[in-house]
Amino acid sequence: MNRRAFILGLAGLGGAAWAGGRWWPDDKWQNPCLSGLPETLANHPLIRAAWEDLNPEKVWDMHVHVAGTGDSGSGMAINPAMDSLSSPVLYVQKRVFMDAACVGERSKVDETYLARLLDLAGGFPPGVKLMLYAMEHFHAPGGKQDEFHTGVYVPNDYVRKLAQTWPQRFEWVASLHPYRDDAVQRLEQYVKEGAIAVKWLPSAMGIDPASPRCDAFYDALVRHDIPLIVHAGTELSVVGEGHEQDHNNPLRLRRTLENGVRVVAAHCASLGMDYDWDAGSKPDKLPSFELFARLMDEPHGANLYADLSAVPQLHRCHVFPALLENAGWHGRLLNGSDYPLPGIQPIYLLKELVRKDLLAAEHAEVLNELRAYNPLLFDFVLKRSIRWQGTGFPVGSFETRTFFQPATKAKSGGDKAGANKQKERAST
Repeated sequence: MNRRAFILGLAGLGGAAWAGGRWWPDDKWQNPCLSGLPETLANHPLIRAAWEDLNPEKVWDMHVHVAGTGDSGSGMAINPAMDSLSSPVLYVQKRVFMDAACVGERSKVDETYLARLLDLAGGFPPGVKLMLYAMEHFHAPGGKQDEFHTGVYVPNDYVRKLAQTWPQRFEWVASLHPYRDDAVQRLEQYVKEGAIAVKWLPSAMGIDPASPRCDAFYDALVRHDIPLIVHAGTELSVVGEGHEQDHNNPLRLRRTLENGVRVVAAHCASLGMDYDWDAGSKPDKLPSFELFARLMDEPHGANLYADLSAVPQLHRCHVFPALLENAGWHGRLLNGSDYPLPGIQPIYLLKELVRKDLLAAEHAEVLNELRAYNPLLFDFVLKRSIRWQGTGFPVGSFETRTFFQPATKAKSGGDKAGANKQKERAST
């Protein structure tokens, strides 16, 4: 793929700002897809320092995407528009993502994607795991599956199989549409099969988290103490006709929180503008991050967490100072990579992080070399190196296993909370 096509794909991801010299990539436009680490890099003090005070057994990357075309019989599928020149942005966008995962235009896409992911995981100490995401179909308001408006489909069964085949490296996250008649039954089955969370991308799945139709599903999540990971803020990666961006509005999560669900707002809602529905029927738009911050500070916000996935990207990194200054949020920030996005070289602009006084210039040089070999490790070490006025993210933000594997006592408490919530609704 030539550079012009690559730029077009980045524009589809919101990358028009690369026109100026300030936004020119640190190094390459495309992923060099190197493997392994040179000894001098593997033993570099910056990389060793990233593991100080951390227990690798508790370090789980909580935001990792599985992708492919289904050519292995996996059942995965992508919208045909992504392979049609009649949709040029989507066409190149797919190839940008595949380049990030070192798949390219070759055959055996599913197998190549998985092999690269396993290779990258091998660059971490034993005990570190990746949480792999399924991706449900788009559904119409009536609950019917709609393949025409589905951008990407990754079956739960396939992701579960990966976690069962490589339990030393993978955990799995289910994706279920709450409007389905069998949503609660499927959730209970997936919990039995080891799912440790549920992931929604509301605009791409056709879900309004504020709809009463979700309440039964919320009760089931609370009953099983299963957290819900929800994309918040503008979505650029999976977009299309029929997708409603307002479904990603952080304020739509208030009902979820009031139902007692532990919610993880993906990306800290760090991108875009959303309607401030608290202001009445004719609201203005405010930064999505501002609405997210409002929820974090509300009483029910005690159950609201957020992941750091994609936050280092040049169009999101402006929220780092607020995240680091607000010590009251630190116990609710969880690390994830949003793989394969760290493999998209230009959207992680290290010189911009240096300019914003978030990263030391000498660290940027090492990180730039590291990402050519292992974008997953690059993302991890980068976040361990970020500082704002001397403050970095705490150990707990990286030891995410504790959040996703709560004690048995916490699960029994979840059963009680779910029963209480049902009684409250029955009395109103």
